[in-house]
Amino acid sequence: MRKPRGIIFDFDGVLVDTEWAIYQSWVHLYAREGQEISIATYSPCLGAGYSHWDPAAHLEKLTGKTYDWDVETPARQSMLEADLERMGLMPGALELLDWCQTQGIALTVASSSSRRWVQGWLEKLGIYARFAGVFTRTDGYPVKPDPALFLAAQRCMGLNREECLIIEDSENGTIAARNAGIPCVAIPNRMTAGCDFSRAAFRADSLAALLESLKSAC
Repeated sequence: MRKPRGIIFDFDGVLVDTEWAIYQSWVHLYAREGQEISIATYSPCLGAGYSHWDPAAHLEKLTGKTYDWDVETPARQSMLEADLERMGLMPGALELLDWCQTQGIALTVASSSSRRWVQGWLEKLGIYARFAGVFTRTDGYPVKPDPALFLAAQRCMGLNREECLIIEDSENGTIAARNAGIPCVAIPNRMTAGCDFSRAAFRADSLAALLESLKSAC
């Protein structure tokens, strides 16, 4: 690994452990209805949102019920946001961001989630201003594994693809990175540990481990 001039961060599961909190909110809802949802069943949502598979529609199919999602969704959202506020940033995230700032490395975020979700949390956690650009599905980009989000982030930094590094936690994200032609480091978490990361150029156990690798590359 060599020192990049720009880093493109995925958001969910990379900067904040949102994937776990979101999944747990569905686990609780399914359990209330006498159903179960495994990580393997939920996995199409990782790195892509609900564009490829919808847990709400799946629950209705399992139970034969129609739910008032205008009521259920805000309740589920309130639960997961309370969990996220307690958790804060992923371990090592702030140290990596600080080091990038000292090194003059440009930073962007590219996420299949909505701008309201991503920017809202970046602002709440006090790191939004650190990024030169934030690119989300509700800005008009197709979700991963389409490479459009990453290519927009790369263009924003004014760098060549080989000068950038993508940090991802999902299989869909690593596929999108390969499709974009941008080197990618995969950092699996408790939601994505079983995914296929063979498309990533590198793999790290954590953001802290990635930081040490980047320092060694200087």
